[in-house]
Amino acid sequence: MPEALPVPLLSAAPEPPRRGRLTVEIRQHATGWHQGLVLAGGLALGMALATAILLACGVGLSDLIQEFVVSVVSSPASLSAVLIQAAPLAIVGLAAAVAFRVRFWNIGIEGQMILGAVAATAVAIHDVGPAPLRLVLMMLVAALAGMAWVLAPALLKIRLGLNEVISTLLLNYVAFNGLLHLLYGAWRDPASSFPNSEQYEAAERLGELGWENLTWALPLAGLLTVLCWWLLNVSRFGFLSRVAEANPRLGEGQGLPMTRVMLAAALLSGGLAGIAGFSICAGVEYRMTQSFFSGYGFSGILIAFLARNNPLGAFVTAILVGVLFVAGQSLQVFYGIPGAMVQLIQAVIVISVAASDFFVRHRVRWVSGRRSDV
Repeated sequence: MPEALPVPLLSAAPEPPRRGRLTVEIRQHATGWHQGLVLAGGLALGMALATAILLACGVGLSDLIQEFVVSVVSSPASLSAVLIQAAPLAIVGLAAAVAFRVRFWNIGIEGQMILGAVAATAVAIHDVGPAPLRLVLMMLVAALAGMAWVLAPALLKIRLGLNEVISTLLLNYVAFNGLLHLLYGAWRDPASSFPNSEQYEAAERLGELGWENLTWALPLAGLLTVLCWWLLNVSRFGFLSRVAEANPRLGEGQGLPMTRVMLAAALLSGGLAGIAGFSICAGVEYRMTQSFFSGYGFSGILIAFLARNNPLGAFVTAILVGVLFVAGQSLQVFYGIPGAMVQLIQAVIVISVAASDFFVRHRVRWVSGRRSDV
């Protein structure tokens, strides 16, 4: 038989070249330096966007530098105004940070501030207690009123699973309408007939420190910052709060009192918000007005986000936000910038910092298209 011809082997078709691609991986651990750099990058991006917005509104770059940097450093009056604003901002930042640390999203800070101010003003109007102790009594009842106002949302979340974002937010409107009822009714100033309370007496005001118009509200904010830092970073409650932030179900499975930790943090948050309301009325306004709390709730959330729920970071961030407040007022007066622009700038900064958290928790890598020879 004729010999069979060999069958030629079919050569494999060449594989198309692979392209590189971006991959996202979950970061197992982020060092403190890495978190700080990412936070600084997000903050820088937010400030750059805010600067671009103000430039588009017709404010010159030299004017922005003058308002945000030069005037704050060179003018004692501007610096004291920043520190006066920073005191209640630091306290509301602490209120938000303590609650967020255990995943209790307290959006009702403004309502708790109102209740704290109402309780403190009630003590002042009715001359409750001896005059030398009245200021301390006002602060204590303000803290208790803030705790009482947040207690219902906390119990509803714990017992019924009701979303605390909704309950705390809606209670803001209840508190505000109650405030208006008082200021347009029984507590209207009898001297001027304006819808605000009568002025506090000298014993009911936070005293001045002797430099510009700075009062004891700032040392009070500093003391509360140190106490919250110790509570959240040194004490046993701080350890339990970190477990509640990371994995509360695991903590419950290990027999840790996660429910009590959340309730305690919510009450502490409400108490701090009540003290913030007291500090504004007794250290800035010297009376209770119908808009003393405006903007502080959102600013507290902003400060907590920027500080990563760190009490010491919240105090520093409050000073930066105070610069923004004071410079924003100057921009409104001298450059005709609307008040909503300041809130827009805050929102841009919050979004930028919140987005930067993605790079803390994830790693983005470029994977080339080359196949390994295995």
